[in-house]
Amino acid sequence: MNVHNEVKITLSSKSSNESFARVAVSAFFAQLDPTVDEITDIKTAVSEAVTNCIVHAYKDTIGSIYITLRILKDNKVYIKIRDVGCGIPDVKKAMEPLYTTAQNEERAGLGFAVMQSFMDNVKVYSKEGRGTTVVLVKKLEPRCQNG
Repeated sequence: MNVHNEVKITLSSKSSNESFARVAVSAFFAQLDPTVDEITDIKTAVSEAVTNCIVHAYKDTIGSIYITLRILKDNKVYIKIRDVGCGIPDVKKAMEPLYTTAQNEERAGLGFAVMQSFMDNVKVYSKEGRGTTVVLVKKLEPRCQNG
């Protein structure tokens, strides 16, 4: 993996930090001069992944969310969002649209489907009792450089 730039962020799994994660990711990848649509796609996928950590990984407790952002060769963005929460017993099942473990009507079970629709590649690794890692990759369109 040819990394041109990298930043790591650790934040508490509080709802108020979801918007911070979106802004931080947006600010870091701004150096690639993404289109509005590209940055919106990235922010939406990150929002879904961070929200999963907040709602599912730590349930009614506060834990840490670890975010690694990388700019790779060929204008690719790499985002890893990791928690050390409860883990996902069946990742394949969890990635099915409309599947949710939430006990209320507020969750639609579309988080992974949304991530997949906005990113080129989504990988999910999880172990029960040890946490979950979501890796998101997207290739941005190259921009013309003047002068």
